[in-house]
Amino acid sequence: MTESDDIAEIRRAVQALCAEFPGDYWREKDRERAYPGEFVDALTKAGFLAALIPEEFGGSGLKLDAAAVIMEEIQASGCNGASAHAQMYIMNTLLRYGSVAQKAQYLPGIASGALRLQAFGVSEPTSGTDTLSLRTVAVRDGDTYVVNGQKIWTSRAEHSDLMLLLARTTPREQVTKKTEGLSIFLVDMRAAVGNGLTIKPIRTMMNHSTTEVFFDDLRIPASSLIGEEGKGFRYILSGMNAERILIAAECVGDAKWFIRKATDYARDRNVFARPIGQNQGVQFPIARCYAQMRAAELMVHHAAAVYDAGGNPGEEANMAKLLASEASWAAADMCVQTHGGFGFAEEYDVERKFREARLYTVAPISTNLILSYLAEHVLGLPRSY
Repeated sequence: MTESDDIAEIRRAVQALCAEFPGDYWREKDRERAYPGEFVDALTKAGFLAALIPEEFGGSGLKLDAAAVIMEEIQASGCNGASAHAQMYIMNTLLRYGSVAQKAQYLPGIASGALRLQAFGVSEPTSGTDTLSLRTVAVRDGDTYVVNGQKIWTSRAEHSDLMLLLARTTPREQVTKKTEGLSIFLVDMRAAVGNGLTIKPIRTMMNHSTTEVFFDDLRIPASSLIGEEGKGFRYILSGMNAERILIAAECVGDAKWFIRKATDYARDRNVFARPIGQNQGVQFPIARCYAQMRAAELMVHHAAAVYDAGGNPGEEANMAKLLASEASWAAADMCVQTHGGFGFAEEYDVERKFREARLYTVAPISTNLILSYLAEHVLGLPRSY
């Protein structure tokens, strides 16, 4: 795959930035369950988190394929893009469906770093991936909406100024299509916290800064509505495709990190007076993971190309996420096995990246749901749920 000079330069720039945040930085954040604010600020200052924002609002105006390269290189460098990746894929909804006034109000601040758009309020405890069954409601009251409900797995809510929120504005029994009646809002959390919005952190296996969010008669301006009321589900679908492509790119980056780490160790580690990498039992798993990663990488860039061309990459985005998440997890497992006992030692960073990689066969959409999508919408098999 031949890349343009611009893409190659983006890779070099991201690598240089990430070199300033080595393993000991991430180990400390992981131990303390702390948010890597310095890293996010550096990404923002360098303009990487404004990659998709048009130049007229202070961004770079790049396409999704370039954004995917940014996220891939962050992971391949041993850093953790989960601390900032939502700003990339949430941006799509605001860019495509936000009003002129909303774009003018928020995009320059997001591009400069004065505002962080990192929180995406979709999943709920009772509905999970069944988005159409969500229970959070927003009821119009004059010039405001009153929001009540609960979200879960809303990562970075404590470290974001703005939240993209999906809520029901028309009861499900009153809509003709089950995809109708949901609306998207851009919530200013600076004004909302303590005035109807409560954030509760959730400790997890990895340092992912995830939370539960509670809405109790939270009043937000009617101008917070993005696009047309009741059309929110359709708006987020294209954003979900962007999300899956970008997460898949991160998984490719993780796989590259694990493969390089295992290869270097296998070349340098001597047992029985020879490098362990001389043994086919060590070589073959690394080589297989490399082939698996390369196949996933090609699908990621194909999906991004379809997206950038204005197509509907539902099939491609889902396959990219499936193949890349499985490739990164296979590489993670291989890397631990190659390192033996040292794979469990904190100082090697393998165990940290191993825990982080495990997430992506589950989130933001599980492997089984991707397979269900492909079976029904691509292969034409009966709907299974």
